[in-house]
Amino acid sequence: MKGLLPRPVHPAVQLLMLLGLAVVGLCLASLLALVLANVLYGLSMEQFGLLATAPEKFPHGWDVLMLYQGLSLAGAGAGVALLPRVLGQSVASYFAPRRLGAAWWPAAAGLVIICSVPFLSALVSWNAGVHFPTPLHDFELWARDKEDQAAGLTKFLTDFNSPGRLLVGLIVIAIVPAMAEELVFRGGVQRNLVVWFNSRHVGVWLAAAIFSAIHVQFFGFVPRFVLGLVLGYLYEWSGNILVSMAAHFTQNAFQLILLYLAQGKQLPSAFDPDSTQPLPWPPILLSAVLTAGLLYWLHQRWAAGRPTPSPAFDAAPPSERRLS
Repeated sequence: MKGLLPRPVHPAVQLLMLLGLAVVGLCLASLLALVLANVLYGLSMEQFGLLATAPEKFPHGWDVLMLYQGLSLAGAGAGVALLPRVLGQSVASYFAPRRLGAAWWPAAAGLVIICSVPFLSALVSWNAGVHFPTPLHDFELWARDKEDQAAGLTKFLTDFNSPGRLLVGLIVIAIVPAMAEELVFRGGVQRNLVVWFNSRHVGVWLAAAIFSAIHVQFFGFVPRFVLGLVLGYLYEWSGNILVSMAAHFTQNAFQLILLYLAQGKQLPSAFDPDSTQPLPWPPILLSAVLTAGLLYWLHQRWAAGRPTPSPAFDAAPPSERRLS
């Protein structure tokens, strides 16, 4: 397939192209969301700015924010999905160069996430209570304020008072981010970092750090970084973006369903899915052991079925590279 640029294209250039396409897609989709908010809800640009800071004061605040968040993130993902075409490759060969071997691949990735929940909850609890050194006290106050604002917005968006709202939440907060963010961070950023540094581990860890930092939530950096590592290795070992998408979706959807059940009083009253209190150590340790064991088993299974590595490094998919 003929691309717009001569080949090969250096990974650094591909990363810049990826950033540009993501920003263009984000801007165009955000503009569309603003137009639809005006047409459907009569919301002006000025009112939209006020809604972003106090959505509860607007009768359609939840609907508009969901519309904006879903379209803008989908736009960024769609922009990145154009990168292979610019490079003269197919979308499938670029983001999922290894065919999905069986239906259990994404199912197993989702199981990894379920097993990791207690362990990640311990990291959430620890990271939420971290204090910065004295010279960074002002930064800590600023970061705490941003964290509280993000928590308030998240609580507003995850107020599921009906099954319809839950369905919208699953689409906007689980399905769209799973697809868009995995295309950006694993299929785009990680893939090119792995090639650039000629190391799977460097690429996965750098991409996980960028994935966590881009959310600008410093008191949740560590658990999100660890999640990025899990998603990164699932993609690198399987060579198929659908695997990490399934894991990412499971992470988000599981939390949303727990919230919905808790809000509907269908869970024990003592259970609070918003709590940052750690679980007892036995389930945390069991979670860590099960997660590590399942990841090791998946790595061995995917490595055993891996084709012979391609001598053309630039064209080799994630699961076929000769890397450190």
